[in-house]
Amino acid sequence: MDLFEHAAVADPSGVPLAERMRPKKLDDVVGQPHLTGPSSILARSIKQGRVPSAILWGPPGTGKTTIAECLAHELSARFVKMSAVLAGVADLRKAIDDARRLRAERRVPTLLFVDEIHRFNKAQQDALLPHVENGTVTLIGATTENPSFEVNAALLSRCRVLVLKPVHPEALQVLLDRALSSERGLRDHGVSVDDVARKVLIAAAGGDARKLLTSLEVACDLAEADGRKIIERADVEAAVQRRVLLYDKDGEQHYEVISAFIKSMRGSDPDAALYWGFRMLEAGEDPLFVLRRMVIFASEDVGNADPQGLVVATSALAAFEFVGMPEGAIPIAHAITYLAAAPKSNASYLALHAARKDIVANGSLPVPLHLRPAPTKLMEQLGHGKDYKYPHDHEGGYVVEQYLPDQLKDRKYYLPKDRGAEAAIKARLEARTKKD
Repeated sequence: MDLFEHAAVADPSGVPLAERMRPKKLDDVVGQPHLTGPSSILARSIKQGRVPSAILWGPPGTGKTTIAECLAHELSARFVKMSAVLAGVADLRKAIDDARRLRAERRVPTLLFVDEIHRFNKAQQDALLPHVENGTVTLIGATTENPSFEVNAALLSRCRVLVLKPVHPEALQVLLDRALSSERGLRDHGVSVDDVARKVLIAAAGGDARKLLTSLEVACDLAEADGRKIIERADVEAAVQRRVLLYDKDGEQHYEVISAFIKSMRGSDPDAALYWGFRMLEAGEDPLFVLRRMVIFASEDVGNADPQGLVVATSALAAFEFVGMPEGAIPIAHAITYLAAAPKSNASYLALHAARKDIVANGSLPVPLHLRPAPTKLMEQLGHGKDYKYPHDHEGGYVVEQYLPDQLKDRKYYLPKDRGAEAAIKARLEARTKKD
């Protein structure tokens, strides 16, 4: 037991709430069910009595250190925690030597936890490599950065990369209730949190469990200093040192703000679009929800006036999924400003609904004979494919031809507008229809 752990046992009140509430068993970890649930790789590994070396990649406060400590506890392994910011090669060598001796003398395994492993230089990572490979230590690295960029390929190939996600609000609710009721938490304080303060705490945490518990502890102290047993919104906002936006993702405000966001982009106002878009994100909206709306908008409202709009929107979605937050906010802002400033056309969207209307009204109309394939002699004799004009055999690669069913042969669904790139599309289509 180190000095910090001894202090926690002797006087738990002197240890931060987030540390006191750290689970000892994997089953008690909340917010990462894909990693800690009964059928997860870690749970199965514990049952087998050994875990693979791994890199835990995720935002702050999502449980990287907690998971590592739980693994060591459940495997009865020696837990060695090392900060990549402070440790050098000499520290690594000592940890490896101790691990080798304990394994040989007492058959005690060592789980080496390296926090911020992306800060290890190449020499430090190379020093770990043979000992991870031969099993002297089980390495659990923690990083907030993409390990494929920050961890060398040789070490990375010997580790499983396990991705942690921001803790969902429902899981944060569980943590909050657990902290209020646990003897390791605030039970002896007899405090409660009113409904508004509860929402503010969860919104301010932004998926970070440690931030939630730290803010709760400070808010509790502030309430008690005023002689109150109920934590209120003002206590929380004082604790986090900012005013927190409340945003009901399932209520009326959700629909009002997303409507303002879409209409601002449609109205070609990038400033307003940025405001409404990031107001949602700052209040805890799922970035993927906002990005999906932007992908839809790129086709519905920008369309062929700027075909690059859809490319930018889908690229922003892919970029966000690749880098996550907080850096993922940058491609989101990029896409918002691009789509808002782009020329607009809903011609493709209107064409879609016009075509669907005819499909519903007319049912399955027969394909014109000249458009049907003729893979057999009989079909050829029946006129399938007769008089079909092959566009590539004609000047410009196009030809005037009837492609719609007879009942709809004069229909026009797509009516391009004189905006942006769609103006050129309109001119091109008009030229083609005039060709004999």
